[in-house]
Parts: sequence; structure tokens; C-alpha cells
Amino acid sequence: MSQPSMEIEAMHLGGQRLEWGRRTYLMGIVNLTPDSFSGDGRAGDFEQVMAQARSFEAEADFLDLGAESTRPNATPVAAETELTRLLPALKAIRQGSRRLISVDTMKAEVAKAALDAGAHLVNDVTGLADPAMAALVAERGVGAIVMHSRGTPQTMMNLTDYGADLVGTLIEWFEERLERLTRQGVRREQIILDPGLGFAKTAPQNLEILHRLAEFRRLGRPLLVGLSRKGFIGQLVAGPDQTLPPGQQRDFGTAAGVALAVAGGADIVRVHNVAALAGAVRVADAIARFGA
Repeated sequence: MSQPSMEIEAMHLGGQRLEWGRRTYLMGIVNLTPDSFSGDGRAGDFEQVMAQARSFEAEADFLDLGAESTRPNATPVAAETELTRLLPALKAIRQGSRRLISVDTMKAEVAKAALDAGAHLVNDVTGLADPAMAALVAERGVGAIVMHSRGTPQTMMNLTDYGADLVGTLIEWFEERLERLTRQGVRREQIILDPGLGFAKTAPQNLEILHRLAEFRRLGRPLLVGLSRKGFIGQLVAGPDQTLPPGQQRDFGTAAGVALAVAGGADIVRVHNVAALAGAVRVADAIARFGA
């Protein structure tokens, strides 16, 4: 089993050079929300946030800070609330961390404040749908994770009809989004793509995307995969008509999915349990890239 090969230009962020195709990078999730689906929300507990960030430092390449939940049916929050949760943690982490920091937000106002505070890239679940977000990314020249989604947290699970070819439809969407962002001044080499597992996708559709992940390589951009602790993982591990509750119980299933995502060509995997998953990523990388 070997990764699909495609030469992708390296990305420079925060004084670091990311050499896509050399290895899979690890992104650790720092949830600053009270309502995270994964059960690890740290809103209001600054000491726990800092302890988690410190624990990620040894293994993670990125720390991904998010202060608004985007799980199905999540309640939206105002930018002021998001910033109140985000900025103290981001500033403190930035002072003591050598890792690249991404901010998980769909609001240009929040992204601007986070970049001003030292974040290196924007992780936008709407795929930079807001022209103001695209303009900000273009102006700052920062990295941007462009994720596929449909609708809002309240409506997305009613928007899962992709016709006869799910992956083909997603690839077409990414091609159109890349073309639009280029017209808005965002350079292609700034962009990382995320197929958006669980965002307007059913459990079988998530599996199909992972099974066909290599097909996204034709887009010529690095791929991020975020399957950590998601509902379809809990369903698969528990068996028919059951599910595991959110949290660490889903980490073994996450490790299996992450390993296969690495084999399928993932350049970054986004996970909750960095300590547990770092070894799985190294083993999967060694097998997938053997002889390359």
C-alpha cells in the first residue's frame, strides 16, 4: 500500500516549511467551546486549555483553536463571545509554543483578530464563503483550510443529496471554489483542502470519501482529513444500531480511520488525542511511504 504521488509545492508558514508528500502532519484540536461534540470543550477553564496545549507540543505540528461549535444543531455564537473565549488562550499559547496555530472560525472579524494575535492560518468550515474572509486571507498571505460543507449546523444534515457521484460532485465544488478564490486574490499555494467529513454527509458518505480519498489528489492541493471521534466512528466501533458516546472511547476507531487516511494521501490529520494518535500516524506513514 503506497500513497498516491503528486508533487505539490511546499508551503511556508510561521517561518516553517511544510513539505507536502514527505510525511503526514498532525493537527491537535483545542476546543474552547462548552458544547463540543467530542466531550473535550474547555470553555472557561484556562488552566485546562494551557495544559492541553502543552501536552500537544511534543507531537503536534499544528494547534487548531476553535471557540464556536459547528457540530450538527449547534447554537451560533456572536463574534464577541467567540473572541472572548479565543483570544486569551491564543495569546498565551502563542507565547510559549513553537507550533503553527490555526484558528477554526467562519467569521472574518474573528479571523482578523486571531491573525493579529499571532495565528498562522485560518480553518474555515464554510470554505471561505464570505468574501471578507477571502479578502483577509489574500491580504495577509496566510494559509487557509478550505472545507466543503453545505448549509448551517441546523440544516446541513438535510442537505446530503449529491446525486450519483459524491466524490465527483465534491471535486467539482473544490475546482469551482479554487477558481473563485484565485479571482479574489488568494494564491493556490496558500490553500489546504478538507472534504468535510460529517458536514452535510451521512455515515456511508463519510466512508466513501475516505475510501476514494486518493481521487482528491488531482486537485493539486494538500489534503486535511478530520474524522476524529465523529459519530460515524462511534457507530462503526459499537456495531449495528449502537454507538459509543463521544470522547476517548472513539479513539481506537479514530486511529484506524486515520491510518487509512494517511495511506489514501492525507497530508494533515486533525485529531483530539494527539498522544494516542501520533504513533499511529508514524506507523501508517512508514508503511504507506515505504520505498518512496
